[in-house]
Amino acid sequence: ALPGLLCDELVWTAQMAALDDIADVTIADLAGFDDLGDMAAAALATLDGRVDVFGHSMGGRVAFEVWRHAPERVASLVVLDTGAHPAEPDEQTGRQRMLDIAANAGMEALADAWLPRMVHPDRRSDVAFMQPLRDMVMRAGPAQHARHIRALLHRPDATSLLGTITVPTLVVVGRHDEWSPVDQHERIAASIPGGRLEVIEDSGHMVTLERPDTVSTLLADWLTNLPDC
Repeated sequence: ALPGLLCDELVWTAQMAALDDIADVTIADLAGFDDLGDMAAAALATLDGRVDVFGHSMGGRVAFEVWRHAPERVASLVVLDTGAHPAEPDEQTGRQRMLDIAANAGMEALADAWLPRMVHPDRRSDVAFMQPLRDMVMRAGPAQHARHIRALLHRPDATSLLGTITVPTLVVVGRHDEWSPVDQHERIAASIPGGRLEVIEDSGHMVTLERPDTVSTLLADWLTNLPDC
């Protein structure tokens, strides 16, 4: 399982527990890399044989790079709240703003600026829900943040790659994801032969944490019903 920007194993905790009886879930450590292809290679290097690749947010983009570089290693793909398009013309400005906040005001200020848009509006004032996310941002630190921003700004365009995917692929998105909206995922799923789209209600971008039971059940059913290869 591949975490996203400023994320770690926290985002997959519920799914690791729920899938324990049917899968050996490994959370990739992507903290030290500033290139999506390098992240993909590092994640694969920790495992043997074919794998079911799960990726959330930036991790979904890494999942596509796993397919690009080693399709023979991929048994299935699940991408959640992600994208396939290259960096947009105005994207550097917004991401530089976040880098400046982290550099000049610290990671706590970055958490204040970045996290609210990542969750459903109803959860933004829920201190008990938001505090673990804030702690995760603090664990990441400014250097990891800067590395991952470089990786995202220099990411390859994966849109043409989608049509080459020949393994079962599930595309998941929170209904209220303001960062990676539903229509973006509709296009991704439609571009992948046989791609399946699932929209999770009452969730923003952090779908694995906002609707942990729903996502865990979805992933368990996905793994259980994959065709034998």
